[in-house]
Amino acid sequence: MIDKADPLPVVHQAEALQISRSSIYYEAKPLCTADLELMREIDRMHLEFPFAGARMLRGLLRRLGHKIGRRHVTTLMRLMGIEALYRKRSTSRRNPEHHVFPYLLRNVTIERPNHVWCADITYLPMRQGFLYLFAVLDWATRRVLAWRLSNTLTTDFCVEAVEDAIARHGLPEIFNTDQGSQFTAAAFVGLLKEHEIQISMDGCGAWRDNVFVERFWRSIKYEEVYLRAYESASEARASLGRYIAFYNEQRPHSSLDGLTPDAVYFASEPLAEAA
Repeated sequence: MIDKADPLPVVHQAEALQISRSSIYYEAKPLCTADLELMREIDRMHLEFPFAGARMLRGLLRRLGHKIGRRHVTTLMRLMGIEALYRKRSTSRRNPEHHVFPYLLRNVTIERPNHVWCADITYLPMRQGFLYLFAVLDWATRRVLAWRLSNTLTTDFCVEAVEDAIARHGLPEIFNTDQGSQFTAAAFVGLLKEHEIQISMDGCGAWRDNVFVERFWRSIKYEEVYLRAYESASEARASLGRYIAFYNEQRPHSSLDGLTPDAVYFASEPLAEAA
């Protein structure tokens, strides 16, 4: 995918492939086939039962014939960047040294494109490994505005995607994320503050506060990712790009009266939607 002997600088190769620059030099420890299969199963179960913690997932996996303990499930969940989603005092993904912003969307009517953007990161299985997908969506229209892939849970590929979304589509009034350490990091928060965008963050473990991103993860995984076994990051990027183009341009949404995200996003009339 990245050819360090090519005359084209490595940084430009990364930009062309839309992957994180920091991930170029990252060499992950290989995982055994059994662990990769367990991670795929955990990912499916997490979509179906987002409230399930390590103990419940261990029980579900054992029912499928997997011999696994709670600690191993916890290790794999941490590697995948997921955890049980429910209201609680704290979440392991949040950096306690980072400032957390309040949730601004409660009882707010989101009625037009670029009023509110939302974003999140999810785990994507491949045949011999995994990647992380970050996506920025327009809340009112469900349109995917920008996305990036990385093999590390760093902040830079999230910042690159937001910069791309701003360059292509202008500025939202509010940007909503969860309390993950990537989104409370100085680089991410600083970018939003630089553009005077209001920052909103979900309640602790409150996945419904960012429900439209969660719905998009379910769609892209069941309609694209789980139907394929990507051999490489470049193959994953190409296939995901085709699906996201289909999702924006052709896939009708019942919540949009059967219209596509593109049709609503680029329409002149605003769309009324309560948060």
